[in-house]
Amino acid sequence: MRWLLLCATVLSWVVCVTRHSAGAFGFWLLLGIVGAIATTLGFAQARISANARPEMLLDLPKRRPPPEPPREHPPQA
Repeated sequence: MRWLLLCATVLSWVVCVTRHSAGAFGFWLLLGIVGAIATTLGFAQARISANARPEMLLDLPKRRPPPEPPREHPPQA
C-alpha cells in the first residue's frame, strides 16, 4: 500500500508540473501534498510495525503467588 501511495504521489507531482491552467495545477499540487503526507505516514507505520514487539510478550501474570510466611528461627544459646 505504501508503495502505491508513493507512485501516486510522484505521478501527481509530474502531472502538476505539466498542467497549464491554475485550477488543474492547484488540484494536482494539493493532491501531491496530501499524498506526500500519507506516504510518509505509511512508511513510518511500516517501520514501527517492523520494530514492535508482539502483544503476547506484554501479557503480565494475572495473579501473584501468595507470600511465604516468615520462618521461625531456633533460639540461639
